[in-house]
Amino acid sequence: MDSLIWAGAAISVIGLAGLLRCIQLALRAKRAGLSDDAIRARLQKIVALNMGALFVSVIGLMMVILGINLG
Repeated sequence: MDSLIWAGAAISVIGLAGLLRCIQLALRAKRAGLSDDAIRARLQKIVALNMGALFVSVIGLMMVILGINLG
């Protein structure tokens, strides 16, 4: 079950990296000085990436918990 824990931890780190990338993209959009509509369009794309990163992170955490419970 150690491999399940480590694989889940790696997947969670990938999800965390995606969340950090979302933060970076949102800050860049804010600092770009665009109009409200342009910022809104960019943020809508970032929200989709954010939801995907959260999903990956949750799957990884579920793998870690499953590995701990089975081990």
